[in-house]
Amino acid sequence: MSESVTALAAVLYEAGKPLVIEEVEVAAPQAGEVRVRMKAAGICHSDLHVMKGDLPMPCPIIPGHEGAGIVESVGEGVTSVQVGDAVIPIWRASCGRCVYCMNGKPALCDMGTAMRFTGLMPDGGTRFRTLKGESVKHYAGVSTFASLSTMPEAAVVKLEREFPLWKAALIGCGVITGIGAVLEAAQARAGDAVAVFGCGGIGLNAIQGAKMASAGRIIGVDRDAGKEAKARELGATDFVDASQCDPVAAIKALTGGLGVEVAIEAIGDPVAMEQAFDCLRKGGTCVVAGITGQSARARINTNQLVYAEKTFKGTLYGSMKPRVDLLRLIALHEQGAFKLEELLTRTYRLEEINEAYEDLQGGRLARGLIVWE
Repeated sequence: MSESVTALAAVLYEAGKPLVIEEVEVAAPQAGEVRVRMKAAGICHSDLHVMKGDLPMPCPIIPGHEGAGIVESVGEGVTSVQVGDAVIPIWRASCGRCVYCMNGKPALCDMGTAMRFTGLMPDGGTRFRTLKGESVKHYAGVSTFASLSTMPEAAVVKLEREFPLWKAALIGCGVITGIGAVLEAAQARAGDAVAVFGCGGIGLNAIQGAKMASAGRIIGVDRDAGKEAKARELGATDFVDASQCDPVAAIKALTGGLGVEVAIEAIGDPVAMEQAFDCLRKGGTCVVAGITGQSARARINTNQLVYAEKTFKGTLYGSMKPRVDLLRLIALHEQGAFKLEELLTRTYRLEEINEAYEDLQGGRLARGLIVWE
């Protein structure tokens, strides 16, 4: 087994403060674990929620949940990957044995949930330390903002063939969540009208998912008119600038007064959730993929659940099975089913990560990546 080594990481010491770039000690993988040298990591709003304190996590912690890399060492008993394999981290690892896993909902597995909220590995420990010896928590079990990261074997998916790792990193969260929200959670059908609230990382991929489903009308909704061009490039047939009008009225007008069969909320804003529900036609489904602060609440007309048979639901990981569906999405991309290159706005070095999050908050990114040589 390999020994502990040092790696460069972005550490969050306190919510609301910038990430600190420093060397940390990364422990060797224990039984059932792997150590991965990251090659790319996604700049995602989910990490931003932690950094801002909307989603409280114990600190210090190394954020990052979306990425791709190469297995550098493995612990005892690891069988699904070996040194040199290219992998995508799974930010909700699953045990494969609990009631959620057995019922086809691996993202809801209690093991992955516990890692997400405690910042600890399944054995209750951590594999990161500062050079002063202080324990550093893991984010979502994977901490992809470290150039080397030790994680459970259950938290990686082996790429079965050569595929650009920067593309694999994009697929690991935003793509699978957005596409899955439409295809799996909403079960959109050919000809459906689909509205997507929020044309960021998840929303743009929900638009792509609607196109994959052969939706009849795909309506992008955002308060930033600058998002229209990218939304249309990826498949939107219409765009509603929610800063200039009531998006519910605008969507009803575009659909002959009926509303849409499917609405995806990809922002994490209670008002947008209410609007997404209100713009449904009878029998429609609203899927919430955006993340809010813990105290956030949305108000919906509950009578609409009965008299209009509307559905209001959430989705985690796009209601997909990441161990299977990440590889399926790679195959679909290679067949031309959806776009990846067009999603990426720019790349950054790890040392530029705070700048990357400023760009994300400023609406200057469709998707951004941290890349290592």
